[in-house]
Amino acid sequence: MCKVYNSVACLTAIKKHLHECNISEFKSLREVIQFQKNFPSLRQNIISQHQRKIEKEKEELISHISYMEDIIEKDRNNYEQQLQKEILELKSKTIFSSNFSASSPIEKIIRWPQKILYKWKVLRLEKNINKKVEEFIETSVQVHQEKMDRLQYIRQNFDNAVMESAAESLMSLEYKYNIISGLESYIHGALGEFKVVKTLETLSDEYVLINDFKLLFHNPIYNHLEKNYIQSIQIDHLLVAPSGVFLIETKNWSKKSLHNLDLYSPVQQVKRANFAFYRILNQGIVHSLSKHHWGDRKIPLRNIIVMINSKPKEEFQHVKVLTLDELIGFITYLDPIFSQSEVRRISDYILDLSRFSS
Repeated sequence: MCKVYNSVACLTAIKKHLHECNISEFKSLREVIQFQKNFPSLRQNIISQHQRKIEKEKEELISHISYMEDIIEKDRNNYEQQLQKEILELKSKTIFSSNFSASSPIEKIIRWPQKILYKWKVLRLEKNINKKVEEFIETSVQVHQEKMDRLQYIRQNFDNAVMESAAESLMSLEYKYNIISGLESYIHGALGEFKVVKTLETLSDEYVLINDFKLLFHNPIYNHLEKNYIQSIQIDHLLVAPSGVFLIETKNWSKKSLHNLDLYSPVQQVKRANFAFYRILNQGIVHSLSKHHWGDRKIPLRNIIVMINSKPKEEFQHVKVLTLDELIGFITYLDPIFSQSEVRRISDYILDLSRFSS
């Protein structure tokens, strides 16, 4: 089985973007796609959960309100009885002061203010008894009224109450969905790249596949074909084979996209990468390969674009455009020119290049 290194490029981009958006629960592309597919049912599940929650709250409110009414009435009666008892005690003291026979004028003077005080307290308590009772139960009555208001709101605006309860969960769900929807092109790309990887994995262990190969050039390479400098390259798949190295770009494009002039040409893309990579590869590794008596050998680089859905009818110079079904046949058709140890040496060199560049 083919030896494989690295995740596919589009999956790496998806993970990076999700991480930047603080979304971490998805462990695979399948989970991301499943989330997209299940979004309507996930949303409905949240609403159903909160419908049950609000229904339960309503039942608890009815029960609690009834319980509170009993408690408030009981507290009202108990406190009123307590105040009435205080009034009776004060009246008894007033009567006692009135009936008390003072033994001296001084004692009579002392008893008189007490009698007045007891009468004043009785009058004050009798006048304010209802106010004191209401103050005593004020907090309970306020809580009771809040629960009554909430119950009335739920009864009259059940759907609104459900959506208000579910708002935070729905907002979180919709945030994830919107972020993932913005990654649609990467998801399609990753699906295509995974199909290519699965196909290439069927090759024998003589082959080495390096996904998402990136190279940064500290000294930019001048591209005389396009008259500009190449500072970096990224290749979806590098396949090191007994017949050479294949630069493979995967495009999961629709037929409409083939005619979209705004999309950068994948032919130019892979040729540009080939131009820069050829110079780096053949300058560094050829001397470690076994010699041929005619001279130094070179490592052939072949450009492939794999079209997952449909491909153009045209042929292109230096680039082979293939469907997924044609890929293995094209690669294995070519005669081997490297031994297994040389394939390993070339792939190790390429992996070291990538690690050093990053």
